[in-house]
Amino acid sequence: MSHTPGTRQAQKRKTRRALLDAALELLEEQSLSSLGLREVTRAVGIAPTAFYRHFRSTADLGVVLVEEALGSLHATIRTIVATSGDSDERIVRSVELIARHVATHPAHVRFIARERHGGVQSVREAIRGQLALFGEEVRAQLATDPESAGWHEDDLLMLAGLYVDQMLITASQFLESLDAPEDEKRRVAQLATRRLRLISIGRVHWLD
Repeated sequence: MSHTPGTRQAQKRKTRRALLDAALELLEEQSLSSLGLREVTRAVGIAPTAFYRHFRSTADLGVVLVEEALGSLHATIRTIVATSGDSDERIVRSVELIARHVATHPAHVRFIARERHGGVQSVREAIRGQLALFGEEVRAQLATDPESAGWHEDDLLMLAGLYVDQMLITASQFLESLDAPEDEKRRVAQLATRRLRLISIGRVHWLD
């Protein structure tokens, strides 16, 4: 019995998803530059040549993983920057949301942490591009705050970059403490909170 076009497309999407999931699992123990195409296809149970029906290379697959991993963070960052309340409330809320995201997407966070400075140029560039988008989103929100009156656009973007960088550092530290005792997780949260408060204090006095 021949398959209908709809059935074939559904199977293609299923295989593509399986390749991404298999690669992400394999990448928990190695870098993308060392990942073999045959490893991925063996995990999925398809012939190596079938890989090219879905991706041009493992680097191409890696770029898609970047889009998935950081794409899922956009909603979290929008929630963080749009959180109402005073500075301390926003900071506490930010740290809570980052911790929750790491607990929900540990493999994605691990992949970005490893590949941000990894050996695959196209993946590094894709990560850099996504982080630039985050910076613009945070800058746009910061510009609406009363504290930003009189700030130059370049300075706002610099401040946004500090916040984004600290979010990534915090995510990496939460990742490292996933299986740690609760007091270690609290220590990570407290340190992240203090660092964000330090950035906020500097913001208040930047124009002094």
